[in-house]
Amino acid sequence: MKPHRRHFLRNLTLGSVAASLTRLTLNAAEAKAGADGFLLKPPSMKIGMVTYQLGQDWTVETIIKNCEAAAFQGVELRTSHKHGVEVTLSTEERERIKNLFKESAVELMGLGSAFDYHTPDADKLKRDIAASKEYIKLAHDVGAPGIKVRPNGFPKEVDKDKTLEQIGRSLRELGDFGERYGIQIRLEVHGTGTSLLPNIKRIMDVADHKMVGVCWNSNQTDLEGEGFDANFDMVKNKILTVHMRDLYLQEYPFRRLLNRLAESGFAGYCLAEIPATTDPVRVMKYFRALWLAYQNLL
Repeated sequence: MKPHRRHFLRNLTLGSVAASLTRLTLNAAEAKAGADGFLLKPPSMKIGMVTYQLGQDWTVETIIKNCEAAAFQGVELRTSHKHGVEVTLSTEERERIKNLFKESAVELMGLGSAFDYHTPDADKLKRDIAASKEYIKLAHDVGAPGIKVRPNGFPKEVDKDKTLEQIGRSLRELGDFGERYGIQIRLEVHGTGTSLLPNIKRIMDVADHKMVGVCWNSNQTDLEGEGFDANFDMVKNKILTVHMRDLYLQEYPFRRLLNRLAESGFAGYCLAEIPATTDPVRVMKYFRALWLAYQNLL
C-alpha cells in the first residue's frame, strides 16, 4: 500500500473516531439530570401544580418545600386557599411572597381567580372587571406573570353569542390593562357549554389581544364535536398554560395532548390539578414520572 494511501486511511479512521466521540460528548451534554434519573433530553414544557385540591391547605412555605422535593418547577396559587396570596396583602407582604419564590427553585407562574364575566348584570360585570384589575396588580407585585380567569356557563335569559362576545370584550379590556403590568390573562376552558372549544375560540376571536390566551383544562368535552385534534387546533396557538387531571385516567388522551403541545411549540407549564392526598410528594413524583414517560423522556 502506498504511504499516502495509508495516511489517508489512518486519518479517515481517526476522524471517524473523533466525530463519534464528539457526538457522544454532545449527547451527554444534552442529557439533563432529573430527580429520578437522567432524561434523554430536556423537556420543552415545564411541570407544576395548581393548589386547587392538592395544596389548598398548604402555606406558601409548604408549597415551595413540596414542589422542590418533587422537582415541580412552578405553581399556580388558586384564590381562597391557605397560602393567603390575596389582594388584601400589604406592600410589604407582597414583597415577602415575591422573595420567597425568588429565593427558591419554584416559580410562582400564576394566580388563579374565579372571575368569569358572563353575568347579564352590567353593574356586577363592572365590579368583576375592576376586581380583576386589582388581581392583576397583585400578580405583578408578587412576581407572577399571569392570572387565570374563566367562563362559567351561559345565563339562560341571554343569547349565547351575546354572552360570548361580552366575555371576549371583557378579556380585551383586561388584556389592555394587563399589558401595562406585563401580566397575561389566561382563560380556563371551563363551564357548562362555555367549555366547548368552538365557544372558547369565539371568545378568543372577540378578545383578539396578545396578552389574552387559553388555559387548556383537559376536560372530557375536548373530545366532543369533530374530536380532540379538531378542537385542539382551534386554539393551539393561544394556549398559555395547561391544567391536567390524574394522568392515569384512560378516558382522556393525555399522551396525545402532550404530543400535540410539543408539535405546536408549547413551552409553558403543565399543571397538576389533582386530588389531595396524605402522601403528596410521593404522588407528585409519580405524576411527574408519568408526565415525562408520556413524552418519551424517561
